[in-house]
Amino acid sequence: MIRTICMALMIAAMQSPNSRVPVPQSPEPRIPSPVTFDSARAWAHLTKQVEFGPRPAGSPALDECRRYIVSQLEAIGLHPREQAFEARTPNGPVRMANVVATIPGRRPERIALATHFDTKLFTEFRFVGASDGASSTATVLELARVLTARQNEFTIELLFFDGEEAVVEWGGTDRTYGSRHYVQAARQDGSLRSLKALVLLDMIGDHALTVSRDTNSTPWLNDIIWASAAKLGHTATFLDQDLAIEDDHLPFLEAGIPAVDIIDFDYPVWHTAKDDLPQVSARSLQIVAEVVLDALPAIEQRLSVPVRRIGF
Repeated sequence: MIRTICMALMIAAMQSPNSRVPVPQSPEPRIPSPVTFDSARAWAHLTKQVEFGPRPAGSPALDECRRYIVSQLEAIGLHPREQAFEARTPNGPVRMANVVATIPGRRPERIALATHFDTKLFTEFRFVGASDGASSTATVLELARVLTARQNEFTIELLFFDGEEAVVEWGGTDRTYGSRHYVQAARQDGSLRSLKALVLLDMIGDHALTVSRDTNSTPWLNDIIWASAAKLGHTATFLDQDLAIEDDHLPFLEAGIPAVDIIDFDYPVWHTAKDDLPQVSARSLQIVAEVVLDALPAIEQRLSVPVRRIGF
């Protein structure tokens, strides 16, 4: 009887308008964390390339590297394509293939992020190119993951060039095979018209990373990159000094496409057997990636401003 009375009192209390029975609250909506550049992931891409060994154009090791790049892009939901071609080199014809992938944006106009993934051919020593060019390839692969998770204003095109290195000696047409082929093909199929800018990364792994302004690059792109570096506190890396660089951006500049080359050419072990893992740093990849990600909105904004024409 006592138990029945107690239960009745409890029910009455719950029905009373003055009762303080807690009402279950809906959980707070979860805001997804932004995807950020992870230098550990980039480092894994870098070491994997070095494990393939020397990767000159036309080699089985570079084929393995290309397959790895394709598999990593597919893993984040992209649909890469191989742009195969036969290059005429001083050593005869060599089969090469760029890798191209696209991240759709709100607009169809494209901004390209580019790197080369081959290494220079040396017969007198083993050259694995940890900085030249595994570092930039690793960074672009990780940037692809970050940018795929974002809504970008412009479409982002990822370009992995074969055959940047000279087969014998840099000069004439013995260089930049992949980028020259890409520009030529884009001219022919009309797609070059929608490419509005190129950001090229190369040799960005040095422990003591220092990047000079390339005087061949488009000035306003240099200005945006260096402004982002200053904003992020990386003035010790992005130096206020000039240097003229010949690289994969030249065919784009010659075609009238604004382009910038982010490269550390003050690298004492460049094109030596010592360009290996002990010489490179995940932190350097992080710095460059942070600057590129910060600069992209400013590049998009600059490209969105209509060009004023004087006269008729």
